[in-house]
Amino acid sequence: MHFVQLFRSVACLQIISNFLIIFNNAYNIFEESPTFLHRKYGKMSDDEQQNLLQATKEMFYFGYRNYMKYAYPEDELDPIHCAGRGHDHANPENININDVLGDYSLTLIDALDTLAIIGDREEFQRSVQRVIEDVTFDKDTTVQVFEATIRVLGGLLSAHLLIEDPVQRLGDLRPEWYNGELLDMASDLAARLLPAFSLSPTGIPHPRVNLRSGVPYGGRTDTCTAGAGTLLVEFGILSKLSGDPTYQLAARRASRALWNRRHNTTELLGNVLDVNTGKWMSELSGVGAGLDSFYEYMLKSYVLFGEREDYDMFNVSYSRIKQYMRRGMKLLNLFSLGDHPLYVNVHMSSGGTHTSWIDSLQAAFAGLQVLAGDVEEAICTHALYWSIWQRFGVLPERYNWQRASPDVLFYPLRPEFAEATYLLYRATRNPFYLHVGREILHSLNNLTRAECGYATVHSVIDGSLEDRMESFFLSETCKYLYLLFDHNNPVNLGSGQFLFTTQGHVVPLGPWLRDKTLWDEAHFTPEAHKAVNLSDSNVWTPGCDAVDQARQFGLPLESHYLQQVYSAVGLHS
Repeated sequence: MHFVQLFRSVACLQIISNFLIIFNNAYNIFEESPTFLHRKYGKMSDDEQQNLLQATKEMFYFGYRNYMKYAYPEDELDPIHCAGRGHDHANPENININDVLGDYSLTLIDALDTLAIIGDREEFQRSVQRVIEDVTFDKDTTVQVFEATIRVLGGLLSAHLLIEDPVQRLGDLRPEWYNGELLDMASDLAARLLPAFSLSPTGIPHPRVNLRSGVPYGGRTDTCTAGAGTLLVEFGILSKLSGDPTYQLAARRASRALWNRRHNTTELLGNVLDVNTGKWMSELSGVGAGLDSFYEYMLKSYVLFGEREDYDMFNVSYSRIKQYMRRGMKLLNLFSLGDHPLYVNVHMSSGGTHTSWIDSLQAAFAGLQVLAGDVEEAICTHALYWSIWQRFGVLPERYNWQRASPDVLFYPLRPEFAEATYLLYRATRNPFYLHVGREILHSLNNLTRAECGYATVHSVIDGSLEDRMESFFLSETCKYLYLLFDHNNPVNLGSGQFLFTTQGHVVPLGPWLRDKTLWDEAHFTPEAHKAVNLSDSNVWTPGCDAVDQARQFGLPLESHYLQQVYSAVGLHS
């Protein structure tokens, strides 16, 4: 079963399928003479896949057990000095730390569903009990609404849903004593985040709240589009579980407030605006940091809740992204000439190129393209980041495509490239992506493994490390690699049954998520919240319900196109 079948309800994007049909008899893009690349990325044995699966499991447990040994109940592990790290109370302006770390055992909450996916029922139940007994949100800490939502709220909700799953898709995870405590904690946390919305005149939430006292007096009012617009999945699930529409309505108002501020000509959004005035402070528009997960949650919100408006907004956004941001040749594998495709940062008002760099968060865009059904384009997007990864061993935070060199040198163990690799393998079954996953695993072990965990790469040039292991390493990076190699995992076998949040938390799907009878249905009518009303003729139509079997053989791109992108990033061997 192909991964894209998981979202049959979502219309696939028809970009090149008609062209392929026309030329099918004249030219088979998979019939290419074997090359070194074919041999390198050919079929992988079952034994090797099992070895990689076990190596990934060992990697997860090395990080997890050392966190529990040296850091818990603090938020993060310092893997070089084997110590814990929490909120920096001495330096309130240290937002690099304080936006994320709230003194609420972040890494453990974030990793709960990874334990379930790996099949460690005993440790999952033990960790759920620890969270319930040890964690409180009655803290005098100021945190970022976005980070608290996707990491903590999402982790609590995912674990609760897996415990309460009536069909036990990941097995019987319920502790005998469990009585919905994780859901109660999620409600408590979300209630502490709500002042960010209620004190905003635009409906766009303030970026930070103090968990005890609300929005800080005199606090910053600049927020990024992704930070304000990537809340609907977690807040929506909480509303469905609790029967209280407050959370979903707040998140939906924020998304629509952002959408209504798109440029009236290009229909692009900027990446930073003021929550009080609603005016853009940065007109940079792209698919990376500051905007990435806003697009993602348009589509995933539709999958979960069935609101057609979310789907319409995604279609408009994706169309404008391809119209204004995409550079390079139109169609790979079909006698195309020109540079390898690239999505650049542009001015929201003109669509003209804004910067000459791309960032590592953009690697996740290939995964979103898979979810949307644009698999051919996802293959091209992924190939660029794979080339950059091979050159440096990891992805630099920013890469200058004009100079073919990194602009920002660190790599904090981000999961986006592993995520896209996993999703492309599920969509194509092409062993190429298993080999890519193997190289990711080897790079992480060879370049980032430290005394008691995995460390941030300070510089991709000299390989120096920083003493920090962010929570997403266990909750996402390890999880996606594990699922890549574990073909019999219930998540992979359950086509149409799961969706990943932007933080990689797994959500079991069910019709209850689309049930609007829990509260006043008028809240969700087009008349109540107008944003876009597109005709069916403007909506992408199904074109790739399943990827052709030929995708399982040969390279996803012809070897000379792979060589071209390798050369473009300075990878010549």
